[in-house]
This record gives sequence, C-alpha cells and structure tokens, in this order.
Amino acid sequence: MILSVVILALLAAQRLGELVLANHNTRRLLARGAVETGADHYVYIVLLHAAWLAGLAILAWDRPVNPVILALIILLQAARIWVLMTLGPRWTTRIITLPGAPLVTKGPYRFISHPNYVVVVLEIALIPLAFGLVWFALVFSILNALMLWVRIRAEGRALKVAQGSEA
Repeated sequence: MILSVVILALLAAQRLGELVLANHNTRRLLARGAVETGADHYVYIVLLHAAWLAGLAILAWDRPVNPVILALIILLQAARIWVLMTLGPRWTTRIITLPGAPLVTKGPYRFISHPNYVVVVLEIALIPLAFGLVWFALVFSILNALMLWVRIRAEGRALKVAQGSEA
C-alpha cells in the first residue's frame, strides 16, 4: 500500500511540475510571437488527465504494484525526459507554434512524429495496469485515443501554417 501511495504522489507531482514548466514555456513562446491553436479542445485534455489521476488516486492507492510493469513505467520516464530535453523551451502541453521556426527533427523526433504522445499513450495504459486496473486502462486508453485524434489533426494543421505550407 505504501508503494502505491508513493507512486501516485510522484505521478501527481510530476504532472503538476510539467504544468508549471508548460505554462512557463507557453508564456515565453507567446511573448516571442507564437500562436496557440486548438485552445477549444485543451480543456477536455486537462479534464481527461485530471479524471485519470483522480480515478487512480481513488482506485489504486491501496493496491499491490506489478513490479515488471512498474519497471516499464520507470523506463518510460527516460523517454519522457528525452522528449522534454529535445524540445527544451518549445515543450508545452498546448499547441503553440512559432511561425517560421523549423520543425524539431532531432532526438526522438528523428524516429517518430509525436514521441510525447506515444509516452502518454503508454502511461495511460501501463500505470493502471501496474495496479491491476485493466478496465480503467482500457476506458482511459479509448478516451485518450479519441482526444489524440482531435489533437494530432489540430497540431498537424497548426504546424503546416507555421511552416508556411498552408494559410
């Protein structure tokens, strides 16, 4: 039980820290002339992730932890850090584009277009599975897939506009 509480507390602290960093980066990017796209769906992303965290806090706090899945989650954090370090001050939780700025093509972006989303998809599934919450992982994975369908399309359009490919 104590391990479960520690994991959930670390997860919540990580997400809050990321929101602070994202807000800092967003303010700096907007001050440099960046543009936000998709603000209309952002609130749903926040609600989805808040519900996921709250649900985990309610359902998983006293459950045993699968050590193999926990090890995968810990390894996944290396990928998260790789994404954050690659994007640096351009990393944010919103769709913020800086017109004319080149696309990031280094780090994990050499291999896939949306490595941060891959990390989030895996976390949304693996963290509940680490606590034996198969149904919870399935429900939130489906909801996240629907949200990412909207998000990735909006981001793709925003990147084309920022690159001058589409007006």
